[in-house]
Amino acid sequence: MPAARFISWLIALSLASAGTSAQAQAYPAKPVRFLVGFVPGGGVDINARLLASKLTELFSQQVIVENRPGAGTNIANEYVARSAPDGYTLLFNSPAVVINMSLYRKPPYDALRDFAGVSVFSESTNLLVVPASLSAKSLKELVALARERPGALNYSSAGAGSTQHLAAELFKLRTGTSIVHVPYKGSAPSIAALLAAEVQLSFINPVAVGQHVKSGRLRALAVAGAKRTELMPEIPTMKEAGVEGVEVPLWFGLLAPSATPRDTIRTLAAGVARAAHSPDTRKRLLEQGAEPVGNTPEEFDLLLSGDVARWSEVVKISGARAD
Repeated sequence: MPAARFISWLIALSLASAGTSAQAQAYPAKPVRFLVGFVPGGGVDINARLLASKLTELFSQQVIVENRPGAGTNIANEYVARSAPDGYTLLFNSPAVVINMSLYRKPPYDALRDFAGVSVFSESTNLLVVPASLSAKSLKELVALARERPGALNYSSAGAGSTQHLAAELFKLRTGTSIVHVPYKGSAPSIAALLAAEVQLSFINPVAVGQHVKSGRLRALAVAGAKRTELMPEIPTMKEAGVEGVEVPLWFGLLAPSATPRDTIRTLAAGVARAAHSPDTRKRLLEQGAEPVGNTPEEFDLLLSGDVARWSEVVKISGARAD
């Protein structure tokens, strides 16, 4: 969101809040929970904790991150979808919440019916990374290696339905390679397997993997996005490196049960926007290869609607399934 538009939105929101009910003005009156469907240490968890810390400061109420991994984030997604719509049990997730709508035959929730978008906190992308010990030094060499040894290479992901999973499946499709998927319960164990060279490649966001690339333990070969990441500007995009059609945008956002009062959602959205664009948080996000967003609930709802359709097409093209 452009700075001028962001400031105008905050001013308008502040004026509108003057007419809200006493109950809405009192929100939050007790601790708030963010449920995260991944184990600690990955990009979603890192962003959730960064936002929770800042909102604790802004709201003068504790905002707690609770990890409930499993079933490609469906355990956390379903729990929040069925929670009381009072603004105290919220979901912090990535596009996994909409990807699962087509990846699973019978998902236990409907992303558009059961959730209201609050605000996107930040956006990033995924890097294609390999262990430093792997012989492939470039994307071209990796593709050649995978073609020479069909089915011999493995890739890790944060779980079925994650953007890491879909990015790798698209990569296989675009390069005509056969690489085996090894899903983990979150980015942290996925990265651990990569560091141990138990798998040969993975698509992981810079927030979670940047330190290992900088230390030399992992090698980044390409960015699965439309542009390079400011964190590592020397790493080419997939298209620049010779593989087209592997662009997997990644956002980190806050969602609420669909029946949550709009006043509460707007209070939360204003908090997310203030947190994302605060100087200290903005600095930390940019250092981790992410960009602050803080959009409106209406903008996030439109994004969710568009993503359901877009990811459905990606799942169909890739042939990926989770069950």
